[in-house]
Amino acid sequence: MPLYEYHCTNCNESTELLQKLSDEPKKICPHCHQASLVKQISSTHFQLKGNGWYVTDFKSKPKSPETTTTPKAEASTPTPPPTQKE
Repeated sequence: MPLYEYHCTNCNESTELLQKLSDEPKKICPHCHQASLVKQISSTHFQLKGNGWYVTDFKSKPKSPETTTTPKAEASTPTPPPTQKE
């Protein structure tokens, strides 16, 4: 259930009320008991904890192309040494 902030125009008090989304806005001030409450627009306050909430989470470093060269495989049959002509 959301927390709504109200301000009384009669006694100048502010109050926060926990209400359902389907509830009608409150009109009676809990401090002066007059029908002078006005619903305020306020920012939400929450904190995200744990993994997966930040821009840096779940980002992996880009894979760089492999620059290592593999030596060429030698022939399976060795070449005979050259013969010398006399």
